Amino acid sequence: VQLQASGGGLVQAGGSLSLSCAASGSTWNVNAMAWLRRAPGKEREFVAAISRTHNTYYADSVKGRFTISRDNAKNSIYLQMDNLKPEDTAVYYCAASRALTAYDYEYEYRGQGTLVTVSS
Repeated sequence: VQLQASGGGLVQAGGSLSLSCAASGSTWNVNAMAWLRRAPGKEREFVAAISRTHNTYYADSVKGRFTISRDNAKNSIYLQMDNLKPEDTAVYYCAASRALTAYDYEYEYRGQGTLVTVSS
C-alpha cells in the first residue's frame, strides 16, 4: 500500500488547514486509515483514524478541533484542522492498517509526511 499526503503549510494560530491522503496499491488489505504526527523533538503520536464504515478515533489533544473523513471510492482520507495551535506544529503522516486502532505503532503502512507549521 502506498500513501501520498498533501496539504501542509504555514498558518497562524486559530486558523484552519486541510490535509489529504490518497492510497494506492493493495488497498483491499486496508480497513483503517489514519493521521499520525511527529512534532520537533518529540515522539510520533496518533492523531485520528477512520474505518471503512466511518468509525473514528481521535487523540484527546485534537478532539473538537480536527475532523477526519473518508471517501472509500477514492481510497482517500482527509483531515480538517480548525483552531490550530502552535503545539500542532509537526510533520503529519498518513497511515493505514488492517484494523482500526489508536496506537500509532500498529499502523504498518505509512507514507511520506507533510509539514504543518502553526505560528503564534
